[in-house]
Order: sequence, then C-alpha cells, then structure tokens
Amino acid sequence: MKEAIKRQNLNNEFYTPELCFVTELSNSLDDSEVSIARIRVEIGVTTCWHKLRGTSERYYILNGIGRMEVGELPPQDVTVGDVVLIPSMCRQRIINIGTEDLIFLAICTPPFSEEVYVDVEDDQEFRAAKRQDY
Repeated sequence: MKEAIKRQNLNNEFYTPELCFVTELSNSLDDSEVSIARIRVEIGVTTCWHKLRGTSERYYILNGIGRMEVGELPPQDVTVGDVVLIPSMCRQRIINIGTEDLIFLAICTPPFSEEVYVDVEDDQEFRAAKRQDY
C-alpha cells in the first residue's frame, strides 16, 4: 500500500439487488487488505439475507437506527457508533426501523468482490423469517 487520500463522492452511489445503496470508498489494488463502502438503507427497507464467502465484514453505524440480524444472535437494534462483527459465511440482513436513512460503513477483509456474495433469500430456512413483520 502507498499513502493516499481518497475522497468520498456520493455521486458514485449505486443501487444493489440487496435493496440498499452503495458508495465504494476504498476497494482497489492499491489497498489489497481491506475494502470500505458506505451503505445507505432507506426508511422501512429490509436488506436481503446474504453471506460473504471467505470475507469477514464489520458494520460501523454512522446514522439512523436499524435492526440487525446476524448469525444465531437474536435481532438487535443498532444505532450511531455501534459496530457489528460478521464472520465469513454468517447469514445477515439489516432493517431500517428509524425515521431517516440508515447509513453505515461496511468494512471487509479481504476486500469485497461480487464473487464472495452468497444470496440466501431462496433458502427455505430463511423464507419464514422474510415474511415476519417488523
């Protein structure tokens, strides 16, 4: 890695099939050990159940209130300053239960790539959870 300053550019935000908006802050060959993305979840939205293969993730909550579902933990509310640790292949999703956009950093090691994303929405085990009312 070489020293650098990377600027946030919210004009590069894009919508994903996971039902959230992503702005890549750092995910390139010049920093091959970690990726950082700004994630935005709109009011009332539940992201899709998913796992990351071979990649651990941390959520650092910047704005709003969410309900985090991760692994075998019971659902828990998260807010500004909270950190969620998500091991590789651990099912996860987050629900924006607040009155403003839920914004957090997703910090991945090794860096995130589309190849590590595993959609588990169609798994029978998760269908009942998807229908729950929040």
